[in-house]
Amino acid sequence: MSKARLLLGREAAASLDQRTSEAAAALKAAGITPALAIVRCGENASDLAYEAGVLKRSKAAGIEVRRVILKENCEKESLIREIHKLNEDPGVHGVLMFRPLPKALKPYEGGICNELSPEKDVDCMTDLSNAGVYEGKELGFPPCTPSACMEILDYYGIDLEGKNVAVIGRSLVVGRPLAMMLMARHATVTICHTRTRDIPSITRRADVIVSSAGVLNSLTAEHVREGQVVIDVSINWDPSGKGGKGGIAGDAAFDEIEGIAGAITPVPGGVGAVTTSVLFSHVVTAAQRQKGKG
Repeated sequence: MSKARLLLGREAAASLDQRTSEAAAALKAAGITPALAIVRCGENASDLAYEAGVLKRSKAAGIEVRRVILKENCEKESLIREIHKLNEDPGVHGVLMFRPLPKALKPYEGGICNELSPEKDVDCMTDLSNAGVYEGKELGFPPCTPSACMEILDYYGIDLEGKNVAVIGRSLVVGRPLAMMLMARHATVTICHTRTRDIPSITRRADVIVSSAGVLNSLTAEHVREGQVVIDVSINWDPSGKGGKGGIAGDAAFDEIEGIAGAITPVPGGVGAVTTSVLFSHVVTAAQRQKGKG
């Protein structure tokens, strides 16, 4: 039985990183160092892990990173003041605020996010950035994870025009914006979710399946047919992985699907590997746009 082609995130990320570092170097030659500000409230483990990855890779990308760290129990007004400072700082070109916010701030999250200037919104925090995704306009930036999916499809030369794509998941951070981005490439998109009946009958008809359900082993051999492209976005904890020690896995029952599909992204090593590269590319693009306005 032949195995599916592995769509490796590191290869797509390396290609994007090269373009980003070249653009960053051109900006530096013009006296501008692209700068990202990370805003973090508290010490959430997943936030810290992502932050460490950004800091580790930023130098090679030509990106300066600043951190604004507040206590988990900080006041809403304190957080908004910090966002306003970043809006007004010409040396900061992009802002990433870790979400979800702590429990006490969660009810105000939407309003807090919209305090950020859309031109510095490099991960689609604001309503205007979302509008840009849906209208196909340069209003802020699309979310990094759907953008990473598109980067992988582009890098491996997977043509979307006229293709049927099934997207599993309707979240505002992956499923819905990704559907808009796919349609902008002239794909025909069906969004599946928890109320969708007979999802396997829909996914088997698709040319491309994107799974962002966030449910371990929810995409099985029943959902796929030969020759399909499977993009597995989710990151789940698999207690039986790595010889019973536990490990990271996606939605796909990988061993089942690998022998059927034409191509698949592994987890880890797929979409997640490209997300930080997309973030850096958004920061550089933001710096270019702000330079153009200067």
